[in-house]
Amino acid sequence: MSSSPAATPEHAADAAATENLLRCWIRETAVERPAGDLLTVPLPASGVTVEAPVRYWSPVGWHRFGPARVQGAGTPLAASALAALIAVETAAADPAQVADLTARVADSTRRTAEFVRQRAESPADPEGTTAFLAAEQALITGHPLHPTPKSRETLTDAELAAYSPELRGSFALHWFAADPSVVSADSTLAGRTAQGLMVELAALDGGAAQAPAGTVLVPAHPWQAKDILTRPAVRALLDAGLLHDLGQAGPEWSPTSSVRTLYRADAPVMLKFSLGLRITNSRRENMRVELERGAAIDRLLAAGLGDTLRAEHPGFDIVRDPAWIAVDGTDGSATGLDVVVRDNPFPAAPDAVQAVCAAGLVAPRPDLGPDAPSQLASAVRGLAERTGRGVADVAEDWFARYLDTVVTPVLWLYATYGLGLEAHQQNTLVVLDEEGWPVGGRYRDNQGYYFSPTRSAELYGWVPQVGRDLGTYVDDEVIDERLAYYVGINNMLGMVGALGSQGLADEHALLRRAAEVLGKLAAEHGDRLRLATTLRTAETLRCKANLLTRVQGMDELTGPLEAQSVYVDLANPLAGATR
Repeated sequence: MSSSPAATPEHAADAAATENLLRCWIRETAVERPAGDLLTVPLPASGVTVEAPVRYWSPVGWHRFGPARVQGAGTPLAASALAALIAVETAAADPAQVADLTARVADSTRRTAEFVRQRAESPADPEGTTAFLAAEQALITGHPLHPTPKSRETLTDAELAAYSPELRGSFALHWFAADPSVVSADSTLAGRTAQGLMVELAALDGGAAQAPAGTVLVPAHPWQAKDILTRPAVRALLDAGLLHDLGQAGPEWSPTSSVRTLYRADAPVMLKFSLGLRITNSRRENMRVELERGAAIDRLLAAGLGDTLRAEHPGFDIVRDPAWIAVDGTDGSATGLDVVVRDNPFPAAPDAVQAVCAAGLVAPRPDLGPDAPSQLASAVRGLAERTGRGVADVAEDWFARYLDTVVTPVLWLYATYGLGLEAHQQNTLVVLDEEGWPVGGRYRDNQGYYFSPTRSAELYGWVPQVGRDLGTYVDDEVIDERLAYYVGINNMLGMVGALGSQGLADEHALLRRAAEVLGKLAAEHGDRLRLATTLRTAETLRCKANLLTRVQGMDELTGPLEAQSVYVDLANPLAGATR
């Protein structure tokens, strides 16, 4: 990494945070493209105007900017100062909200600088790192349209080093032993209970966790294990002898991009824990209905939907969550001690299919240098060099294949069976062939399944009434709004923005490609996929507003589904793309 001030970890992190804030503000307040190369943002509540050079203006919102300044001033604004001005503009009547956003932007920026510094000092992935894990650990700056993508409130520096995927952290699980009377569990694993699987995992590499006779082993993330000891429900279980704290034991696991889902290349499963840290907008604790939803989807896939999906779209699949186990309070309440068992289709075996997180694929890499390419840019430019074609031509072809193998199967599943997948970029895995072309995809996340009241009855032949009691059986209008954002804006248009902002393609050409695919899907599925027509022709789309959601202190995992986030109208860049 260059030693120039502009390339220090602190400057790289601050520049990324500033761009995030400006992108969020532009999207969420409908700022139009400036006539020249200077963005001006009037902030009347503070009596100032902020300006920033426009380095790249993206039709889908993935803009690039130079340093932001107060108009008339020479000193660049730190991201935390810009956050304070924006917070005053949106929440002037609530000093607590202003303080919260400012502090969390500062925290996110500080954490990002540490990620950049340490990764720059050790750029090579450790021996044995799979392609899957490398991509999970590559989101150094995080979501480009979120104000606080790397905030990890309350983590000490030592905890940050151990628990952060960006720092290639790893650690042993913390084990508890619980009386069977306070354990709930489910498993679709052939001949294996969740309880039995926990014993197998505890024994990995000669792990030392031993359950007292007559008890059940339950693992926890070490941070969560410490946090729940202060909770009354857990203290009551410990005091009554219904729960025993066994401490950390066994081999080390690695955190993936969600922080709370852990991976070992040699383990048959991944583990998704409750983690009471507030990451982006939410404290990441599993709700019981989410645990049940994962197992229900696995039963549905095993009953026939999985074979049907693969027959129609051979390259696409869903990563399954076949089991879960949880400790309940004596009154049946949640304790925060629970874990989802997730299949691990990405071991270190040389013949195993490897898939990479879409968000990691497109992520900038300031840790590798100020002009270092993303994995996506490296793949596209490598393909162009090997084939003798132009970079833009290859990028358009790459995007067309991505639409065909990753996006189309998600929309087909919703049109045909009324099952919606919340397939944003972090929940989407891309299968790449040896040359770097997308040849398939995987979806993961037990939180993000939606069941349509008008079409999910198509699934009842496999599992009667599936989805009706799993918390996301909601009106088609709600599902359409969510999928329009997650699949349309975040995933599909996000890929357009990544290819455009990284100098690989003309975004307008990519938008035309996307509009053509959506037009074909709309013609094929008609009223069963009104979403395709909406994405292609609506003048505006409903878009999640991460900045306003953060300012208002909303938790996206609690409350009614329809009111967990702030949504705004976004001018649809696909409208008229084929004209």
